[in-house]
Amino acid sequence: MTDLDQTTRTEMEAATFRRLLQHLDEHKDVQNIDLMILADFCRNCLAKWLMEAATEQGVELDYDGAREYIYGMPFSEWKSLYQKPASEVQLAAFEARQAQKKSTT
Repeated sequence: MTDLDQTTRTEMEAATFRRLLQHLDEHKDVQNIDLMILADFCRNCLAKWLMEAATEQGVELDYDGAREYIYGMPFSEWKSLYQKPASEVQLAAFEARQAQKKSTT
């Protein structure tokens, strides 16, 4: 991969990102809290990273617009259709993950 030109690398990374979004869209049952527990990022993190990348490119993109791109619909709609209340087990695992992060920094 180190011998690729920047355009090819960027196109490959963009295709990978689009595939990640497609995969998340196909697995709406995977809750953001589960992603945060296991991978320390979620769909909202992706939206924030997209906003940062837009800013770096001089493109104006607000959080709502970024989340709509990531979720494929307005966040409020996605939330009402797919987001479930976090269980006690999920909340405990999330809190443990946060405590673990604090202890390693």
